[in-house]
Amino acid sequence: MKTIIEPFRIKSVEPIRMTTRAERQRLLKAADYNLFSLASDDVLIDLLTDSGTSAMSARQWGAVMQGDESYAGSPSFTRFEKAVRNLMPFRFIIPTHQGRAAEAILFHLLGGKGRVIPSNTHFDTTRGNIEGSGAEAHDLVIEEGKDPANLHPFKGNMDLERLASFLAEHGDAVPCVMLTVTNNAGGGQPVSLENIRAVAALAKRFGKPFIIDGCRFAENAWFIKKREKGQEGRSIVEIVRDMFRDADGMTMSAKKDAFANIGGWLALNDPDLAEKARTRLIQTEGFPTYGGLAGRDLDAIAVGLEEIVDEDYLAYRIRTNEYIGERLIALGVPIVQPTGGHAVFIDARRWLAHVPPLAYPGHALAVALYEHGGIRSCEIGTVMFGRHPDGSESPAPMDLVRLAMPRRVYTQSHADYIVETFEEVAREKDSLAGFRIAWEPPMMRHFTAKFAPLSRGAKG
Repeated sequence: MKTIIEPFRIKSVEPIRMTTRAERQRLLKAADYNLFSLASDDVLIDLLTDSGTSAMSARQWGAVMQGDESYAGSPSFTRFEKAVRNLMPFRFIIPTHQGRAAEAILFHLLGGKGRVIPSNTHFDTTRGNIEGSGAEAHDLVIEEGKDPANLHPFKGNMDLERLASFLAEHGDAVPCVMLTVTNNAGGGQPVSLENIRAVAALAKRFGKPFIIDGCRFAENAWFIKKREKGQEGRSIVEIVRDMFRDADGMTMSAKKDAFANIGGWLALNDPDLAEKARTRLIQTEGFPTYGGLAGRDLDAIAVGLEEIVDEDYLAYRIRTNEYIGERLIALGVPIVQPTGGHAVFIDARRWLAHVPPLAYPGHALAVALYEHGGIRSCEIGTVMFGRHPDGSESPAPMDLVRLAMPRRVYTQSHADYIVETFEEVAREKDSLAGFRIAWEPPMMRHFTAKFAPLSRGAKG
């Protein structure tokens, strides 16, 4: 069949409160034009993030009832650990309450002033935890990954020549090499298995631990299966295992490719580093067999890791974003191509070319999508990445708007509504003005900053 249907039935629903454009204009003003400050009840379609917003399955809800809440030695941890190790062959699995907690522990141990940490592209919380330790985060994605229109099949790949030069130049200042799969900040773009292995080999050559941020590992494995020569006949499970085989550790938010509403882990092979991480875990998260999670959450993650590698699900998941992307391209809306695994990314800098980068075209588009259609999205651009640790500001490499699709939540009619909202915005896009930041916190400003609209033509 040509139509790829949702490979599930819906047995529980949640109502959406419908709002008017006039009401949404009032709500935006009250929220200081920061979409993070909106109440979720005031959002029609919430594409702010795919993190923790998945619909759990009947099997997961059944597993929740098996959760054992013992403080130490819970069988829920045993089931969780077994499920992780079935896909990622690490020696030490350390649960945390979410991915950024795993990052915080890792960079508490490996970060610090004078340290520099390379990756393809660090996402916001990763960068925040690195910079919070006093270290510097450096992005070394391939040049094709910086061009939204480029059709390279693996735009998340690390630039190997730049990485080799970086490691040679910085020497002992590099505590580890990171790699994010898929590359979220670069448009949800995958990393090839060949590139993963090459990065691992370079890290080993220079004596550096190789750490994978694996939040969307299953989506990355699907792209490897579909796009990489020699991988087409292999199972997703086999590819996932190969992705992590040469890594020394990983950070993970189970709120993405484990269908969980909360949770994550830090996995390591080095026993000394793992012992230090467990000590830090006890200080900040909880005992090593629950790590800040309820036993029921550990069981939900264990089942989610079985369900995420289902190829019927992954086909539907990737096709959902492709469908929206194709229709937006037909409307003349520029997007990051090929379409990413977990989201469609709009090239706001190109579509709103009259709004200068320092007037935040991505934010202007995100606000317009909410005003016109009640859709909450997320700016991935100069608001998120434009400010530097020294307080200076410059345009980010790209100004994108991410439409992150929650897993197993919305249907095709919701997708069609998203496209119709873009049709409405397109009629007024040339009159959209930028924004200025009226107040911002010292770090990760996009979460809580307050914005004020500019007049048409103002530069910020």
